[in-house]
Amino acid sequence: MKKTLTLLTVAALMSSTAVVNAETLKWARAGDALTLDPHSQNEGPSHTMRHQMYEPLIIRDTSGGFVPTLATDWAPSADNPNVWVFNLRKGVKFHDGADFTAEDVVFSFERAKQPNSDMKELIGSITAVRAVGDHTVEIETDGPNPILPSNLTNLFMMDKGWTEANNTVDVQDFEGGEITFATTNVNGTGAYKLVSREPDVKTVMVRNEEYWGRNDFPLEVSEIVYTPIQNAATRVAALLSGEVNFLQDMPVQDLARVDSADGLTVKQAPQNRVIFFGMNQGAADLEADNVDGKNPLADVRVRKAMSMAINRDAIRQVVMRGQSQPAGMIAPPFVNGWTAAMDGESSTDMEGAKALMAEAGYGEGFSIRLDCPNDRYINDEAICQAAVGMLGQIGIKVNLDAIPKAQHFPKITDGKTDFYMLGWGVPTYDSEYIFNFLVHGRGSDIGTWNGTGFDNSDVNTKIKSLASNTDLDARNADIAAIWRVVQDEQLYIPIHHQVLNWGMSDSVGIEVDPEDQPRVKYFTMK
Repeated sequence: MKKTLTLLTVAALMSSTAVVNAETLKWARAGDALTLDPHSQNEGPSHTMRHQMYEPLIIRDTSGGFVPTLATDWAPSADNPNVWVFNLRKGVKFHDGADFTAEDVVFSFERAKQPNSDMKELIGSITAVRAVGDHTVEIETDGPNPILPSNLTNLFMMDKGWTEANNTVDVQDFEGGEITFATTNVNGTGAYKLVSREPDVKTVMVRNEEYWGRNDFPLEVSEIVYTPIQNAATRVAALLSGEVNFLQDMPVQDLARVDSADGLTVKQAPQNRVIFFGMNQGAADLEADNVDGKNPLADVRVRKAMSMAINRDAIRQVVMRGQSQPAGMIAPPFVNGWTAAMDGESSTDMEGAKALMAEAGYGEGFSIRLDCPNDRYINDEAICQAAVGMLGQIGIKVNLDAIPKAQHFPKITDGKTDFYMLGWGVPTYDSEYIFNFLVHGRGSDIGTWNGTGFDNSDVNTKIKSLASNTDLDARNADIAAIWRVVQDEQLYIPIHHQVLNWGMSDSVGIEVDPEDQPRVKYFTMK
C-alpha cells in the first residue's frame, strides 16, 4: 500500500523545517481554481494551479512546442498505426514518496474518461491504455490519431494508490456541488506541494525538494502564496503596495500606472483565447425571454442581427483600452483552421441588424437574460454591460445577470442558460478541440460545453472523423467545411481575442505564456 499524504502532514513537516534562502511568490488574480480534482473541470485558472503540483505526460512551452514531462519520448508504434507508445521518466516520485509508474498512467486515463470528468472529450478517441512494464505505456485509439499528444498537455497523472486509499477514485461531481478528498488535497509529482487550501481565500504551496527536475529548472521560488482578489482596484493596490509581487488579470485601465511605478513592470503577449456569446437556438421556447411559444434565437436572422449590433471596435477602445483584437470566429490565430478571412467576418451594421430583426418578425424586439461571469475574463462584466446597450439599439432588452464563474459555468454545462458569455482557449492548437466541446451535439462524452442546442448529424460525423484522419489536406478541408457551417449558422457571437498583461515586481523573472498558465518552476527571483 502506498503512503498517503494529507495537508496536516505537510504543514507539520513545514513547521518543523527551517526554510533556507526562502523566496516567496505572492501571486494574485481575479478568481480562484474551481477545484483541485485533476479531471473535474477543464478551466484555465484551475489547470494553472494544478500545473504547480500535478503533471501531465507532456506540456507546451511559450512557443507552443512540446516539452517532455512525465514522458521522455513518444511516437506511433511501428507495429500498429492505431497505437502511440509513451516512454515514462524513471525515478519520479509522488509527493508522498510513492513511485510514479505506468500503472498510475493507466489509472489516470481511465479516471479522466468518467462521466463527471470535464477532460473526456480530449481522449474520446482512446480505446485502451496499457502498461508495458513499469515505464512504458501504449495508448490505442479508434483509428490512427495524428494529434493525440496535443490533447494531453492538461491531462494530469494521479497516484493510483493514494486515490484509492482516500476514496476519491470517482471524479468530483462539480455541477452537483460535491466535495471530495481530491478537491482540496493533492499528491502529485509536480515541483510544488500543497500546504493549505482555503477556496476563494488563499492557497499555499511549498517547493518539492525531491522534485525530479530539481536541477533542470530554476525552481527559485520556495513558497507560493496564491490569493484570489476579485476587485480590480484592490488587486492593483496589492501589487503597488508590495503585498503581491505577481499579478495576472491586470486591469487594463491601470497598465500604464503599474508599468511606470518604481520596481514594477508589465509584460504583454497575445492570448490563445477568444471571448464570445452563446445563444440557445435549440429550445422550442426560451425560459428567460418575453416571447411566448417560440424561440427568437432559433432564427438565424436574429442571431446574425445580434452579432451585427455588437460594436467590437468600441469594446476594444472603451472597455478594453486597446487591449483586445476584435474577432469574427471563435478560434484564436494560434489555431489550425483559423483564417484571417473568417476572423474578419464580424462587422457592425445597426441598420442592417434592424432590417434582419424586422424580417424575422421581431421588429419590436424582445427581452432576454444575459448570463455573465464577473471574475473570469478581463473586464467580463463590463463587456456584458456594453453589449446590453448595443443590443438595446435594435430593440433587444437584455437583463444582465453577472455572477462568479463557479456559479456561471454550471449554467452552461447543465443547459440552464439561453444567452451567455464564454471564453475558450485551445491548448491543442487545433480546431478539433473547439468542435468537440462547442460544436458537436451535446452528448455524455462530447459537446459538453455546447449550450447552443445546435446538433447537426453531418457536422457531428465530420467532427468525429478528425481524430483519425491522417490525410492532413483532407482533414484541413473538413475543418474548413465545419467552420463554414459555424459561421453561416452564427452559432456564437465572437467578441475579441484577449491580450494578456502580467504585472510583477522587478524581482520576479518570467515571460508571458499565451496559455495564461504561469509555471512557477520556471520563475527566477532576484
